Amino acid sequence: MSLYDIDLTTIDGKPASMAKYKDRVLLVVNVASKCGATPQYEQLQALQDKYKEKGLVVVGIPCNQFGGQEPGTEKDIQKFCTDKYKVTFPMMSKVNVNDDKEAKADPLYKFLKAHAENKDDVKWNFEKFIVSKEGAVVGRFGTKTKPDADEV
Repeated sequence: MSLYDIDLTTIDGKPASMAKYKDRVLLVVNVASKCGATPQYEQLQALQDKYKEKGLVVVGIPCNQFGGQEPGTEKDIQKFCTDKYKVTFPMMSKVNVNDDKEAKADPLYKFLKAHAENKDDVKWNFEKFIVSKEGAVVGRFGTKTKPDADEV
């Protein structure tokens, strides 16, 4: 299975496929509205604006697995992101990024972790995965690494 075989759902409930992003560089981020790192939305949007013409797509994926910091509905999350941070990059529906007692990790996150150099579970909100135009996971950065850091 390749990255492009994975299906998702957008934050407004529409089907989405990772195949749509073939030949694009992706910055996939598990996001949360009530996290100390939430201001990273601003940097993520700035990266999207700066590099979208060069093929970058930031993909935000809400997750409530860390401290219950994304408790809202998809509608609440979308409104927050649009109103507070003017987010225009694709936002997907809320998922689990790690297996837990109640639910399994989303297939996208299973793929990202399995193909990253660091195969550990996601540690917290705003962990970033970089995917090449060919669909290879080429980078992974934790919460403390800001989206506009040189290493990203």
